[in-house]
Amino acid sequence: MPKLDSLETEIKSLIIEVLALEDVTADDIDADAPLFSEGLGLDSIDSLDLAMALEQRYGVRGSQDPDENVRRFTSVRTLASFVTTSRTR
Repeated sequence: MPKLDSLETEIKSLIIEVLALEDVTADDIDADAPLFSEGLGLDSIDSLDLAMALEQRYGVRGSQDPDENVRRFTSVRTLASFVTTSRTR
């Protein structure tokens, strides 16, 4: 599954860049750790910024179903899986 690992690293780097996370490297982010609450501690504004960046880079769009968006943004791994199956770029 090297391609997914590579995409996970790209997404980690994108998160760091878009959210201007200082003193955080891609290696610091566990692909299975929650992005919200106890994980990276992202909030709803962060999720909007990240969603826009994912759309720009990979051509993926959020769902109209908020529960589906919560599932997609659970972790870096779930985001990578979503991007793999939905990307247009």
